Amino acid sequence: MTLGIALVAVLLLALGAGALAFRRARELRLAGRQGSARLNSLPIYHAAYVALWAAIPALVFLVAWAPVQSGMVDRAVLASPAGQALPDFELQRDTILAEARGIASGSLEAGFNPESSTLAPLFAEAGTRFSTIGGAIALVLAGAAAFFALRRIRFDFRARTGVERWLMVLLVGASIIAVLTTLGIVLSLLFESLRFFRLVNPTEFLFGTSWSPQVAIRADQAGSSGAFGSLPLFWGTAFIGAIIAMIVAIPLGLMSAIFLTQYAPARARSWMKPLLEILAGVPTVVYGYFAALTVAPLVRDLGLAIGISSASSESALAAGLVMGIMIIPFVSSMADDSIAAVPQAMRDGSLALGATKSETIKQVVLPAALPGVVGGVLLAVSRAIGETMIVVMAAGLAANMTANPFASVTTVTVQIVQLLTGDQEFDSAKTLAAFALGLALFIITLILNLIALRFVRRYREAYE
Repeated sequence: MTLGIALVAVLLLALGAGALAFRRARELRLAGRQGSARLNSLPIYHAAYVALWAAIPALVFLVAWAPVQSGMVDRAVLASPAGQALPDFELQRDTILAEARGIASGSLEAGFNPESSTLAPLFAEAGTRFSTIGGAIALVLAGAAAFFALRRIRFDFRARTGVERWLMVLLVGASIIAVLTTLGIVLSLLFESLRFFRLVNPTEFLFGTSWSPQVAIRADQAGSSGAFGSLPLFWGTAFIGAIIAMIVAIPLGLMSAIFLTQYAPARARSWMKPLLEILAGVPTVVYGYFAALTVAPLVRDLGLAIGISSASSESALAAGLVMGIMIIPFVSSMADDSIAAVPQAMRDGSLALGATKSETIKQVVLPAALPGVVGGVLLAVSRAIGETMIVVMAAGLAANMTANPFASVTTVTVQIVQLLTGDQEFDSAKTLAAFALGLALFIITLILNLIALRFVRRYREAYE
């Protein structure tokens, strides 16, 4: 019995126990109508209560059993005669074990090392044995929990309260997982960044203007010390994502929101708004192709036509224009919601005083909706500075501190991808620089999101 079969069996057992509880509760309800007793909760709550008791503890056990089973299988294989005959060299032994696992799971037909074919049946046999043990324990646990819950079904039993408690436990568990995930991300970035700052001066990293992390293998090679000044990367990120993209996204997004909420007929709005929001669902690699094959050549030709001889086929302007188009829905959607939430009484009062519709929008509606609009803009900036594919395909990889929009620049996210691509050693400054860049970008994005949330809260407090 594999864990997958055990999972299905637990769910079927939970459904069956819930159905049994539902029938029993209905019988009690019918009996109560003939007498004086009355069920405290509806039968559906009794069924849900029993099903949750049967499913959740068993599923939690199965999730916890999976990593435990993997370690037990490895120990059982290593304790066998074939496992004890493996080489003492740890890297070679781990390679053989990985190949044996792949053959046992069916993802590999054969391994490079002949020992892996000998160990594969042992992995399969141990995996089946421990999966059976785990599945049997999960079923026993589910059955015992279901029996416990069924015994509690009575006229005065508060099944609805029990269901709500289980749902509260699930919600708290989901919240804890989200918090722990965020904490794990922060700690992983922080620890690796501290290792990087032991090798590179933080002042050089934060304020240096030269980025060349190609550390040489030998000390006598040119550039063996490397250059880790991140200012060109953050400037490129701000230049493309916070300047050029926003110049495109803010006017177009805000004007489209004004048109859709104030001028467009209901029928036109019903199909124009979904079409606009489709832009948010287009994969970024598609935007990258569009930027590289269509927009970048046009921008280069435009630069040459106006006399800029340094115009490149990869430019900040091409990437920024396409990125601005991509984030229009973020600005438009937040502005749309903010404008629509302005009380109608404010519009009516302005119109009653003799203001035209355009004057009302400019002097009443937009100032009232400004906090929500600013919050949407900051969220769009956070989305833009984390973009990678468009920059890789349209802006290039050169770390330049230039205000020329026709020149090639790069961003933080692109350099993180470059540093972590391929086989890298995680004890060199070159690789660890990616974590320092990630931590800095995380802090910047967090600050922008906090500012945006503050604006949104102010907006909600004013008009709720």
